[in-house]
Order: sequence, then structure tokens, then C-alpha cells
Amino acid sequence: MKFVKFEKVKDGKYLKNYEITYLNKAGKEKRYEIVSRRELADIEDVGSAPSGVSIIATRAGKLLLLHEFRMGINHSIYNLCAGMLEPDETIEDCIARELHEETGLKVRNIKKILPPSFAAVAIADITTYIAFVEVEGELTDYSSENEMIEPGFYTREEVEVMLEKEAFSSRAQLAAYFYTQGFIDNNQRQNE
Repeated sequence: MKFVKFEKVKDGKYLKNYEITYLNKAGKEKRYEIVSRRELADIEDVGSAPSGVSIIATRAGKLLLLHEFRMGINHSIYNLCAGMLEPDETIEDCIARELHEETGLKVRNIKKILPPSFAAVAIADITTYIAFVEVEGELTDYSSENEMIEPGFYTREEVEVMLEKEAFSSRAQLAAYFYTQGFIDNNQRQNE
């Protein structure tokens, strides 16, 4: 594919819509639409800055999952604690803030932060870090009036059942599966 043109087509409150024109293998123009949370000046800006974080959190061998209503799908799903980076915020500060805002929990230990990965390659340039975190504290509802979030900690056996019966975001589903296989929290396998 050969890049031809990049232009903004709509400027929404939270998302900006862009159209990218390419020449395909047959030499014909192919227009492709994407959205971004950021203002993009040209094609080089696409995917160039991390947008936020998804947090895979455990406490005492249990996995933290949020059961939350998502307006974009008009449905409640199981999801990871996640959120957007604020301007000039470090990823560590973002992790702590999002955990507290969505659950009331505090970071005990950040085990690993993976480099940013693309969250929805078919429609957006949004990139997020994946953080593996041990947390502490009690669950509290600090969510905004526009959020319906029920955080909970789940055992491996509970998550195995949920994976067969419940709706998940794709990242939460992958994290939940790997958790059931003992790859997320090494302490859980050692304590069994």
C-alpha cells in the first residue's frame, strides 16, 4: 500500500475521525477511516503516543475484574481496570490514579509494564500499556456518575466458570484465561 493523503473529517468531543487514502496493489485508491483520541497533524502522528493503560491486578492470588456497563455496546461486560493518560502524567501515576478512581484500591507493587500495544487496529490508532500490578486496600465505589462499575476479586475457579458464561472485553478475556492457567499470579500456584 502506498500512502497518498491524510485528512481530518470530523472533530468530536472525545474522538477525532480521519480518512487515509492509499493506492492499493492494483493502483486504485482505497480510503480508510480511523478514529483517534488525539489531534493528528499527519500520517506520522498515527499511533505515535500512548493513550492509556490496561491494568491486570491481583490481590492475595485473586484477579481483579470490573463488571461494568459500556455505553458503546449497550451491555455490561467484565473488563480490566483501565484509563487514559492525563497530559504530563507518568504511566505509574496513571496506574495509581485509575485504580483508585475505579476501585478505591492502591498499588502495592508494579510487577511489569509492557510497551504500548495497539488496542483496536481496525478502527483506531489508540495504544495502551499493559501493567501487571499487585494491589491492596478495600474495594470502594469512586466511579463518576457516568460510570456503572462493580469491581471484584475472583479465584481461578470462579474465572474459569465466568469465561464460559460471561461477556468480556478481549484484553480482559485473555488476561482471565492466562490467570486460570497460572501465568498471571505466580503466588496463586505456590499457595495451592
